[in-house]
Amino acid sequence: MTDASATPGFGSPEALGKALAETGYLADEGLVTAGWLATRLGRPLFLEGDPGVGKTAFAEALAAATGANFVRLQCYEGLDAAQALYDWDFPRQILHLRTVEAAAGGERLDADAVEASLYDRRFLIARPLLQALEQSPSVLLVDEIDRADDEFEAFLLEVLSDAAITIPEVGRIVADVRPMTVLTSNRTREVHDALKRRCLYHWVEHPEFDREVEILRTRLPEVTQRLAEEVAHAAGRMRELDLIKPPGVAESLDWAGALVTLGARALDPERAAATLGAVLKYREDAEKVHAGGLAALLRR
Repeated sequence: MTDASATPGFGSPEALGKALAETGYLADEGLVTAGWLATRLGRPLFLEGDPGVGKTAFAEALAAATGANFVRLQCYEGLDAAQALYDWDFPRQILHLRTVEAAAGGERLDADAVEASLYDRRFLIARPLLQALEQSPSVLLVDEIDRADDEFEAFLLEVLSDAAITIPEVGRIVADVRPMTVLTSNRTREVHDALKRRCLYHWVEHPEFDREVEILRTRLPEVTQRLAEEVAHAAGRMRELDLIKPPGVAESLDWAGALVTLGARALDPERAAATLGAVLKYREDAEKVHAGGLAALLRR
């Protein structure tokens, strides 16, 4: 295995930023620099921030910009090694065993040979972590690591450190090129220091007004400049209201897309009220916004 990164062609953060922009992802200077350093140093990148700020999209854009394979591991409570790494295709193994027995026609079988054939590589199901090791170069996204259990975090440390796994029946599998790994967290719980120490860390902020407008116009070319500015302004105001779930860029894009679908070229209180479900996901948040007055929220 080589320590070369999945993105060897970018000589500077600016070059990586330009490549990401060509995919439609407009990252700020801090995120681009963190991503570039992670690729150059061969270190995982740990991205933390509010939901919807573009953490997952960064990994997708990195894969698109580099031409690397994109592999996503979605974390959840109860995730274990078998679901993340590999498993054996039990039904196919049973079918194979019956085929061998039928072909033998009652003759005595070599038990060791039959057992070995059952654990042939063709019966191995590669889960995301094994896929990332075998499909070099690759960008591995470990999404929402804060939803996984402590035990899975500990297991992940070993895989990330060695970029290799040992399967008892097959042997050791080592990545030809160490995957560029991006871990994300919405901070629903604190991730252990042992994992963070092995990563470069970056907190992903909500975008500033001008960059959010640019993101809306880039991702949704049919959105007018005025509508993009008004959506970005209103979303920014909502983030100041201490909501249960402040809107991220993903919600701004959904909102702008809904408004465009309705034929809007500007944002008014009536259209805002009709489409508020695209940007706010809790009844309490919608009530708070309505209580403050949509007209006042939209006023620039």
